[in-house]
Amino acid sequence: MQEAVGLIGPQGAQERVLDGVRRAIIEGRHLPGQPLSEVALAAEHDVSRTPVREALKQLQIEGLVEIRPRVGSFVRAPSRREVVELFELKEMLEGMGARLLAARGPVHELDALEENIERSGEAVARADAQRYAGLVHEFHELIVTGANNTQLVTHYRTLMNQLAYQRLVSASLTRPGRLGESLAEHRHVLDLVRGKDGIGAEFAMRDHVRSSERATLTAGHPLGGRSSTKES
Repeated sequence: MQEAVGLIGPQGAQERVLDGVRRAIIEGRHLPGQPLSEVALAAEHDVSRTPVREALKQLQIEGLVEIRPRVGSFVRAPSRREVVELFELKEMLEGMGARLLAARGPVHELDALEENIERSGEAVARADAQRYAGLVHEFHELIVTGANNTQLVTHYRTLMNQLAYQRLVSASLTRPGRLGESLAEHRHVLDLVRGKDGIGAEFAMRDHVRSSERATLTAGHPLGGRSSTKES
């Protein structure tokens, strides 16, 4: 174990653990409220406990882990209020992304979005919610990266990690009719982007995010946080 750390360096070991645990939380392999054992994670990633401890501290900063002194580390479950507030930020960032992408004209992200819509249609036709959930993540990522704004991308990815968005999407798609609704909303956004209607694309994207938020909260707030509502 010590040799493995020595070969790749302590910083490399920490990054490997950080990436692995973060991905496991986002993808739902570590569930909200679940304890994260330093010993088990060290064994899983073949490192000492030091890089595991540092990785968990960073994940606490990112909002994915809660460290309770003398108790342990746990996957953090945001409250309903926090989820609503994060969706408000998501709406703003993705709306901006759609507007900036529309202004760029014929870039390769548009072709990738067309392919995404085609594959999404096939998944919806098969009622394959799991496959479609992955394509939803890809669609939103393409909208933001296509904006060609590095600061937007950085803030957006941090936000998506805090939301553990892939888990949220899977839960929201359980609502009857949501698969088809979501696909239609994606198509509408892409049509406006293709038409270089930046303002229209921004508002359509914001409407889509609000629809996704409603579907998520209706599905029972799958992050497992407290059920308090946001105050007006």
